[in-house]
Amino acid sequence: MRSEPPYNPLDKKNLGVSVADALLARPIGPLPPEEKFLGAGIYALYYVGDFSAYRPIVPEDKEGKATVPIYVGKAVPAGARKGGFGLDIPAGAVMYNRLAEHAESIQCTKNLDIEDFACRYLVVDDIWIPLGESLLIEMFSPIWNRLIDGFGNHDPGKGRYQQQRSPWDVLHPGRTWAEKLQPHSKSEGELIRAAEAFWSKNKTR
Repeated sequence: MRSEPPYNPLDKKNLGVSVADALLARPIGPLPPEEKFLGAGIYALYYVGDFSAYRPIVPEDKEGKATVPIYVGKAVPAGARKGGFGLDIPAGAVMYNRLAEHAESIQCTKNLDIEDFACRYLVVDDIWIPLGESLLIEMFSPIWNRLIDGFGNHDPGKGRYQQQRSPWDVLHPGRTWAEKLQPHSKSEGELIRAAEAFWSKNKTR
């Protein structure tokens, strides 16, 4: 006789799902948000533009609702990066600032329009942030997390420009500091073909 494992609401994965579901219930708004806010948490970015590599996640009707994020991220209090999760570290405007940085990166590019982006975000107790982010990435496999990575990178600083340019900066050139980095091993065409293969393996609708 087969037995069904009992549902445990406190199981790590179930807790992560509850955080992810709470984010997905939030309204989608502009990037960056119109009003500055306090708090740390998780967020998802959505794209409705005409860049060919991302066509599978763009609603068929441009006025339609985007359902698959192009990127999922987190913003944690500065002290949490040093092992302080769950200690109620004051977050300040860390998530708003992160979203504003993302908007600036997009505005620097030569082939993306900030008007084609939107976001939803959820302020979360810091101990649940990594779990919620991981579950969302697992659920949606956002292309800027899984394949075209580098969107969330920062200027590495003087003396550190020997590292390779990210795939994101190859497809979306424009960030001044990224142009100082070494060429990536893959060309723009190779990355676009990789994106086509990526979509064939990942359901988007």
